[in-house]
Amino acid sequence: MLEEYADKMFLDNSALAWFWCAVILAFGIIFKKVISKVVSWLIYFSFRRYSKGVGIHKFHFLLNRPFAIFITLLTLYAAFDKLHFPDEWKMVSIEHVGLRLIIYRSFQVMMTLSTTWIILRFIDFISDIYHYRATINEINQKDQLITFVKDGIKIVISIMCLLVILGAIFHINITSLIAGLGIGGLALALAAKETIENLLGSFTIFLDKPFKQGDLIKVGEVTGNIERIGFRSTRIRTLEKSFVTIPNKKLVDTGVDNLSLRNARRANFNLALTYDTSVDQLRGIVNALQTFLDTNPSTNNGEARIRFYEFGPNSINIMVLYFVNTMEYDVYLQVREEINYKIMEIVKNHHAEFAYPDHYSLHTKLN
Repeated sequence: MLEEYADKMFLDNSALAWFWCAVILAFGIIFKKVISKVVSWLIYFSFRRYSKGVGIHKFHFLLNRPFAIFITLLTLYAAFDKLHFPDEWKMVSIEHVGLRLIIYRSFQVMMTLSTTWIILRFIDFISDIYHYRATINEINQKDQLITFVKDGIKIVISIMCLLVILGAIFHINITSLIAGLGIGGLALALAAKETIENLLGSFTIFLDKPFKQGDLIKVGEVTGNIERIGFRSTRIRTLEKSFVTIPNKKLVDTGVDNLSLRNARRANFNLALTYDTSVDQLRGIVNALQTFLDTNPSTNNGEARIRFYEFGPNSINIMVLYFVNTMEYDVYLQVREEINYKIMEIVKNHHAEFAYPDHYSLHTKLN
């Protein structure tokens, strides 16, 4: 009975062939996630001793989807390999341009792309391992080198993937193609001029080391922390939490102020007092404030300057210049607040008064 149904033909394929095609498709679609997890689990545990600090969940996150697509493609191949095109469709052979050739070439391209995707994700995982090792050893320069090398390897692999598709799948003579570009190649090179300049800029940044990942820098009107230094551009997280991408060529050609290399933050402003302040009061305020800043552990670097600066239009101005020994902005604000309270106390103790705001515009510059 079963043999009778199995031998029945549908579109020049037996019922048994259609059955196995459906079984393979159902199995692959239903269990592709399970199979991809099992495969990734086996690969991970084959070298788990080298992946300290980066768990299997990260490996699954990176490779589950590429593996799933790869398994889906294999499932489609295994399922439809059981079938063949009906003779009445009069399909031309795979050696000639037609539906067979299009399907065959498309499958080869997708398999090549999915394999490349798996390799690229695997490189990301290895990069994460080395990033973790650089982090626990606090080697920022090595961490920057890892990102640089990873991007370089991924670019090389992507180019190799393109060459395999053109050469091995579409049988294009790569050497003749490059040689035949001629003027077109020159035009392409000119069009890629900025890309090449940015690439050279990335090498300059890496070799000259004007900054590293994590540094706080100022470029033109942009101030923020370096999040990533790539081949073409550098990404900066600004103080407003926005994301700015700057071409490496601009970073090399423009002056970069590396704020992370500073060891202090500056406060510079004028203290405005009324014109009825006496000379003795002025001298007492200047000396008291100078002594306070010189003995303050948060500003004790001998660089505080308190001077009777100028006669303003509506006030007598005392210049206040000091440095706070921190790079943390919140700490800087806290120290500055305490110093402001002390300034008010010193002025009050010397029976002097501040100039009224409506008669004097207070100029403050913070760095």
